Parts: sequence; structure tokens; C-alpha cells
Amino acid sequence: MDDIAAGRKSTIAIVGGGAAGLAAAIFAGEAARGAAARRRPRIVLLDGAKRLGAKILVAGGGRCNVTHHAVGPEDFQGNRNIVRNVLRAFPVADTEAWFASLGVDLKREASGKLFPTTDNARTVLDALLARCRALDVELRCDHRVHRVAGPAAPREATDPAAAGAESPAFTLHHAHGSLTADRLILATGGRSLPKSGSDGGGYALARELGHTVTATHASLVPLVLHESFFHADLSGVSQSAALTTFVDGKKVDRRSGSLLWTHFGISGPLAMDASRFWTVAQDAGRRPVCRLSLLPELDFARAEAHVLEAARARPRRPLAELFSDRLPGRVLPALLAHLGLDPAGRLAELSKADRRRLVHGLTDLELPVSRHRGWNHAEVTAGGVPLGEIDHRTMASRRCPGLHLIGEILDCDGRIGGFNFQWAWATGKLAGEAAGA
Repeated sequence: MDDIAAGRKSTIAIVGGGAAGLAAAIFAGEAARGAAARRRPRIVLLDGAKRLGAKILVAGGGRCNVTHHAVGPEDFQGNRNIVRNVLRAFPVADTEAWFASLGVDLKREASGKLFPTTDNARTVLDALLARCRALDVELRCDHRVHRVAGPAAPREATDPAAAGAESPAFTLHHAHGSLTADRLILATGGRSLPKSGSDGGGYALARELGHTVTATHASLVPLVLHESFFHADLSGVSQSAALTTFVDGKKVDRRSGSLLWTHFGISGPLAMDASRFWTVAQDAGRRPVCRLSLLPELDFARAEAHVLEAARARPRRPLAELFSDRLPGRVLPALLAHLGLDPAGRLAELSKADRRRLVHGLTDLELPVSRHRGWNHAEVTAGGVPLGEIDHRTMASRRCPGLHLIGEILDCDGRIGGFNFQWAWATGKLAGEAAGA
């Protein structure tokens, strides 16, 4: 129904019903509770999907990793001074208390990730939706916003029907008509997991309202390796490893963590975190290279010394039994076959050239990455609206009065482990409170 035609007016409109949008709706509603009923703003949340919170439900393998016990600006890519200020405004302890107030108790796992004690993402989404309804937030699914006009020009003083009336700042055109609003919060997400509704459409709205948008790239996404590599033989194997990314020959990132071998390539926290650096470089037409160490605690010299000592101690020992205390059983035989070395060959018979080739393979193995797995498998977007274009105290636009931008639409992306959710809750709180006050 067309809200303009019906003569109705929304004071606060939120576009996007993911984590950031729902948080903004709740904090806006709570900030407005103290106002007299006649002055209390109307809050309307519009989302293009038929059901809200698709990303919340699939996060953390369906358990929803809502945050991490320690979150800092170093966990994000973006303007870290601004990130630091945003995170300070809503630290993890406050996030835990907020979820407790919603009836969601959290537990900390050994990795530092915080999950609901129910181990069910539905617990998180249901609590957010219930709080929205308790605060009279109007939740409108299947209301994709395809255009926003605003801020509107003041009405002509010569119009007697409009005398003393205040012109709404924004007109939102959606799938079922139009909506007017004094304040607008864009929480449309980026381009990751487009089937959830986060398909990049929000960037066009931001541009319409005067913002720039940097190039966007898939981040926290599995990497596909060339079919000639041996990854398919290790599908399902998880191990500790270190991954270093070079761009045009220069090292840009090195990290250690858990690597998961798959039928298509590599995944797991290590590969997902490192993927950002590969995709950004690849999209820019540069030359990214990923090099893997299967023995993250050893450099080349120490690994070679271990092989030499093993040959002296047990010269008849087969190559496949090397580092059996450090590597999953299927990994070394697959690597040996890839290098053209006989897994049954004896250590004492290994030539110096083959020994050094083996150690290089163990500590500095180039991965033939052919592409990332696509936006449908990316957990977050790198790039977006520059943080310098918003006021970090309120997430208000510096280019369009009455507009706030939050969550993944901004040029800020965190590593895997609940960090991007913390960014969503924090930015949603700041924008919601500012809009609702």
C-alpha cells in the first residue's frame, strides 16, 4: 500500500533486516520509549526477503557465532581509528549483557567464539524479532527498496495546504508502494550470500544519496585450487597450517590456523581469513600467490634438521612416516605423490636434492589457486562506503542529513569468528540510538 497516498508518515525507516538492521531497530525503539506517545517515532524496517535473518540462521554452522571474547581494531580491515571508536562504544561485555537482556545466554568456547547456550541460531533471531515486536517496530518482509529520493526540498510557502507542515526528508520506493521518513538507516549488507537478499543493491541507494562506494570483493570465502593438485585426495582432512599471501612478489599477509582440505580446494578459518588478500589482488588485476606451510611451527632449516635426524636414527623408516606426530595420516603420502617421491622409500635413500624438495613442499608449498568459490559462499564483503564519510559517534552520513549507514554496507570487514557480527551490533546501536533519540 502507498503510504504517501494513505497520508501516513514514518519517522524512522530502516532498510535491511539482518543483524545490523534488527539491532538498529531495537536500539531506536528503546531510545524512543521515554518520549510521550504522541511524539514517539514510528519505526519501520523493510527487507526484500520473505523472511528476516537468513544470514543469522546460517552463521556458525547454524549455531550463530554472535561475537568473540576479544575484539579489537586489528581484527578488521578498514579505517582502524574509526573502527576502534565504534567498538569502544559497544564493547563485547556490553554485547553479552544486551543479549542476556533479550533472554539469550552466551557461552565462550575454547576458540574464543561466543555462541548461544542453545547452540541454535534460531534462539538469536527469535529474540531479536521478539524485542522488535515488543517495541512496536513494524517489520515488513518482501518490501525491497529499489529507489530512495531525498532529502526533499522544502515545500513552497505559497501552498496553503502545506502551511506549517514539515516536508519528510526521504521517500522510499519499495515493492508495494512508497514510504516517507524523516530519518533513514541503510543496513542493506554487501554482496555476500546474495540469495539472502544481500546482493549489493544497497550500494546504489547509498550512491543516490551522495556517497561513494569503493570496489567490493568477496571475503571470508573458500578458495578453489586447480584440479591437477592433490587436495581432492585429502577432502575432509583438517590440520594446523600457516598461509602466506604474496602480491606481485611482496608479502602482504601471513597467518596460522586451522585449514580444511575440500574436494574443490581449501576452506576453514585459515583459508577464509586469508582469502580477502587473494581476492582483492586478483580483482585488481595483480598477481596473488598463496604459499602453505604444513608445519607452521617449523621453518625450512628446522624441518630439514628433523628429517636428517630421523634418517640417522631410523634409516630404514619409510618417508610416509615422517612427521607422523604433527601431520594427519593422509597428508604426507599425498604430498609425496605430488612431488614424485615414493611414500615407501627409505629415509636413508633420500638424495639431498629430493630431501630439500620435500622440505620445501612441507614448509613453502605454492597453492595453485584458480578462483574463489563465489559470492554465494562468501561470508562478508570487503569494500563499500568509506568510513570517512560517516560520523563514527552516530554512524550518521557526512553527506546526507538524516541518513545513517551501518553494518556490511560500510568499507570494513573483520576476520572469521564473530567479529563481523560485533561490528553489526555496534554500528546498529550507535545509529539506532541516534535516530531514536
